[in-house]
Amino acid sequence: MEMNNAVTSLSALAQESRLEAFRLLVRAGPEGLPSGDVARALNVPANTVSTHLSILTRAGLVSSRRDGRHVIYQANLGGIRKLIDYLLADCCQGDPELCGSLLEQLTPHC
Repeated sequence: MEMNNAVTSLSALAQESRLEAFRLLVRAGPEGLPSGDVARALNVPANTVSTHLSILTRAGLVSSRRDGRHVIYQANLGGIRKLIDYLLADCCQGDPELCGSLLEQLTPHC
């Protein structure tokens, strides 16, 4: 991941509703959720959620698929993993033993 991609991803998450939407989609798992369900869960108008989901999609953090008349969104775990890898690339000056506890803490969630 290049720095400009990391900045785009972090910027996409740096807004309360988008961060909530992303976390909701992570919890939903690979099945994802229709955009209408995301809007209802966040108590946000559908057109606003659509804009937020588009920003997250452009940032590579969310993907979508069409299911009939619905667009189903799901968290792109590959995109978030790339962001985490980028953020941790220089962790502990390359000494994996120094980063061990941090990586162990991340592992149960992944």
